[in-house]
Amino acid sequence: MVIAEIVISLLILVGAFFLFVGSLGLAKLPDLMRRLHGPTKATTLGIGSMLIASMLYFWIVEGNPSIHELLITLFLFLTAPVTAQMIAKAYILHNIQEREVLTETGRPVGWATLDAAEADEHSEVTQTSSNA
Repeated sequence: MVIAEIVISLLILVGAFFLFVGSLGLAKLPDLMRRLHGPTKATTLGIGSMLIASMLYFWIVEGNPSIHELLITLFLFLTAPVTAQMIAKAYILHNIQEREVLTETGRPVGWATLDAAEADEHSEVTQTSSNA
């Protein structure tokens, strides 16, 4: 029982540390692309650690196994990267200055985010001219 409580306590401490670091990064980093790393990486790991500690506590100490915390953790780990990618894509497409700063890919194709947007623009022009 003592070992389980130590493991649970360590998970809570690790989670609190990552939550603090992620929140600090969100508050202090200078622009959106850098701020995006705080909540999507550190904070997700921190809240996942806290939820697993909660799950272990109720299972080992209280004797009531609960899968809700595990499902919430899986949901967070699946949705955080998708959300970060969508926010980053919208930011790059919205800010023309950011497009100019991007490095070359070293391949015949460019960045997928920008290539898809340019293809959409070309298809809209084609559709508009063919309808006229």
